[in-house]
Amino acid sequence: MTTMLITGATSGIGEALALKAADNGYEVIACGRNQEKLDTLGEHTNITGLRFDVSDAKQTAEALNQCTFDIAVLNAGTCEYVDIDQFETDMFRRVFEANFFGVVNCVNGLLPNLNKGNKLVIVDSMARLFPFTRTEAYGSSKAALHYFTKSLEIDLWDKGVKVQAVSPGFVETPLTDQNDFDMPMMIKVERAAKDLLYGIEKNRQSIFFPTLFGWIMRFMHILPTGLQRKISLSMRNK
Repeated sequence: MTTMLITGATSGIGEALALKAADNGYEVIACGRNQEKLDTLGEHTNITGLRFDVSDAKQTAEALNQCTFDIAVLNAGTCEYVDIDQFETDMFRRVFEANFFGVVNCVNGLLPNLNKGNKLVIVDSMARLFPFTRTEAYGSSKAALHYFTKSLEIDLWDKGVKVQAVSPGFVETPLTDQNDFDMPMMIKVERAAKDLLYGIEKNRQSIFFPTLFGWIMRFMHILPTGLQRKISLSMRNK
């Protein structure tokens, strides 16, 4: 049985993926901070809970050093938006601790047990592709994470470890429930989990969902910077 380790598995995409993978015959190690939620997930025959905080480097290393897995999906993260009139540097640190350094901590803990044929699946965001308003912290953390992922892919190549980058668009989760703006082409979390699992199984180097929104965002990413700025300003002013 293939073992899939998932961080951020107590809510959103991570939780939906844990359930979908378990239903499809994977042995799932569901990781998160919420012990009550982990206990509930653990009621599934194929799911085992593992509690730790990815932003705590020591705790993460201790938790993951003993794990045996085939696929590790590093999905834990958070989102906060910048108020340019009340600029808060600590908020940037909070977001990077979860979104970027949380993944770095996990990779550090997983590296000793990485073997040929293992997969690392790292979840960033389509927000990294375009300069959206108020996303200075979130978008830059995901852009840094994507670069980290692609560089890691090169350095693990000779070890036979597959590294996959995942860039979701808008997915209906507790994080997006807090947003007070239009979220085009938003999909249900169950659909996101299905698309993510499909991309993992098909060995896609880069996974985007929803698919159409992914093509649109990648097109916007290659537009001239002046046009990008114009579009972003028009979105901000709505």
